[in-house]
Amino acid sequence: MNHSIRKIYYLARDYVMILLGTAIYAFGFEGFIISNEIVPGGLTGVGSLIYYITKIPVSASYAAFNVLLLILACKILGRRFVINSLFGIISLTFMLMLFEWLLEGKSLVEGEPFMSVVIGGALCGAALGIIFSAGGSTGGTDIVGAMVNKYKNISIGKALLYCDFIIIASSYLIFHDIEKIVFGYVVMISEIYILDQVLNANNQSVQFLIISRKYDEIAACILQDLNRGCTILDGEGGYTKQPAKVIVLLAKKRESNTIFRMIKDIDNKAFISQSVVRGVYGEGFEKIKG
Repeated sequence: MNHSIRKIYYLARDYVMILLGTAIYAFGFEGFIISNEIVPGGLTGVGSLIYYITKIPVSASYAAFNVLLLILACKILGRRFVINSLFGIISLTFMLMLFEWLLEGKSLVEGEPFMSVVIGGALCGAALGIIFSAGGSTGGTDIVGAMVNKYKNISIGKALLYCDFIIIASSYLIFHDIEKIVFGYVVMISEIYILDQVLNANNQSVQFLIISRKYDEIAACILQDLNRGCTILDGEGGYTKQPAKVIVLLAKKRESNTIFRMIKDIDNKAFISQSVVRGVYGEGFEKIKG
């Protein structure tokens, strides 16, 4: 597989994962959250508030607000940020429209609002984890958080948390029901917890030791396709006493299958050792502590 084909394959794979993630999100949101009159966080929460007042579908308000936010983001955060967010926004808009039509506002768990919000929050959290792992974004308050972070010394995570608290609390103005606010926060907690679990599983670091006669070609693909650095060490076969090159590569666990496929395409006789590492610090990984 040459470089251009491999790059197209990786891009297509990420887009498929984003599509899958947005489908799961829309299913969880439409089937378990909005159908029980619960307002979650994020822009879908704002869309829910508008829906309960005007009956305008969440997909319509979600798309309209994102268009405005993307125009602002283009000026403040740059065109690249907008391009990275665009596919996820279009995909989620379409999936929301699809499940609005399929479910027609009906709850998939009747008479069990607490169970519904836990299931809905878990599905939405898992979906966001898949989307973020594939390098995608659903826009909305993510854009607001990024813009606030650029001008104020507030992390994106904190900015999003503040936005979500305000959006969920605003549901009291419509329903005058504290229980629905509590359920909204249950959705938020479930979503954050599952999101962290998915991201942490995908962000675990691994170390590869790769021995191959085509080490230079493998190293070039690591640099070009994975956008990661690697180290080439001089080695010697214990039995053959022949010189050998050993590639040392540190990567994220989610990249493992990609790395194995890439090596197999170049040299299916390569010797590969993969091990889990406790912590990796430096560029492309965690910041050095202390």
